[in-house]
Amino acid sequence: MTIEVCAYSLESCINAQAGGAKRIELCGGLGEGGTTPSAGLIELVREHIQIELYVMIRPRGGDFVYDIFEEEIMKKDIALAKKLGADGVVLGILHPDGQVNIERTRDLIEFAHPMKVTFHRAFDLTPDPHKALKAVIATGASRILTSGQKPRAIEAVELLGKLSKEAGSAIEIMAGGGVNHLNAAELAGAGVHALHLTAKAFRPARQKFFPEGISMAGEIPDERSVMYSDINLVEAIVQVVS
Repeated sequence: MTIEVCAYSLESCINAQAGGAKRIELCGGLGEGGTTPSAGLIELVREHIQIELYVMIRPRGGDFVYDIFEEEIMKKDIALAKKLGADGVVLGILHPDGQVNIERTRDLIEFAHPMKVTFHRAFDLTPDPHKALKAVIATGASRILTSGQKPRAIEAVELLGKLSKEAGSAIEIMAGGGVNHLNAAELAGAGVHALHLTAKAFRPARQKFFPEGISMAGEIPDERSVMYSDINLVEAIVQVVS
């Protein structure tokens, strides 16, 4: 059972590795659900981390239907991730009706070679998960990150089990979305190949002065706290599934 930590900082990556995680999904854009991280962050993480490093390739927040300019940005970011030593990337493209865009996703996966590719939670916005599974397999992706089309993976144990069985050895199914050490055993029992979590905790920010009523973030976390991956939470889930 592989534990993957979704990390937004070098601190989180270091904690993930020390806690026993086997892979990192490196992201920027916390408030947007994960976007492509900066080149500087990718480079520093690769210098300090020995476990597998996958880089999110998502040029913006919002939907997963991209124009030709956004696709060119994604290719530039894939090339940069490859140059900086990433082991893989995380991406996905949909059609306006929510179906997997097999052709354009396959093109990006072929462009990323020899890096492997995870198809991200755009999978959870498709109308038919079984049809989407076949489509993602056809793209050549190595795994699918999914919450089972529910807000939290634990709410979709039955579907995750069916998808894992249906996938067989053709593709890995990785459960993500509200995963923690309290529900890891049940999710692992469904037959998924990996678990994905942030292991998030918050510590006070270093800045002490904040004017009232002004925030750069629409939702928590705001400037008064810093989110990081907690080594104790990573260790706890690793122990549960080991």
